[in-house]
Amino acid sequence: MQLTLYTDYSIRVLLYLSAKPESPSTITEVANAFGISRNHLVKVVHNLSTNGYIRTTRGKKGGMVLGRPPREISIGALVRKTEPDFKIVECFGEETSTCPIDEVCSLKFVLRSALSSFLKTLDSFTLADITENSGLLRPILVDGVQSRTGKVRPEGPEESVSSLERRGAARV
Repeated sequence: MQLTLYTDYSIRVLLYLSAKPESPSTITEVANAFGISRNHLVKVVHNLSTNGYIRTTRGKKGGMVLGRPPREISIGALVRKTEPDFKIVECFGEETSTCPIDEVCSLKFVLRSALSSFLKTLDSFTLADITENSGLLRPILVDGVQSRTGKVRPEGPEESVSSLERRGAARV
C-alpha cells in the first residue's frame, strides 16, 4: 500500500508545525523546508484547516499553527481524512469490479485484513509520538541544517527513531 502525496504532505505540514510551536509558520516556509511545491501545499493546508488539524490566520503576522495538541492528532484518523480511498485492488469497488472470480475470491479477505491491520497500527500513534524527536526535527526543518545529504545532524538526548519503533512494536 502506498499513501498519496497529499497524505504525505499533510503529515509533513503537521511535523513542521510541531517542530516550530512558538510562532505561526507560512506555507512557503514548509514548502522550502521539504523542497516541495507551494501550490500543492495550498490545497493540503486548506483541508487541514477545514478538518481542524491546523488554524490559519491571514495578514502580515499570520500563518498557521496546530489546531489541537499533538496528543489529540491521530495518525490513523489523519490518513483516513486525506486518502481518497483504500481500494488496494479493483475488486474493493463492489459496484465497479470486473473480476470474474470476485464473489468467490479469498484474496479479498486477506487484503481487507491487511488494510485493517495497517490502519489499526496508524491509529495507535499520534502526532506527539512521531514528533518526540522535535529537537532533531527543528534544526533540519526550521533552521535549515541538512541531514544525511549534507551537514552533520545535531546531537542531543532526544528520543531516537529506533526507540519509537521499539515502543510501536510493543503497542501492536
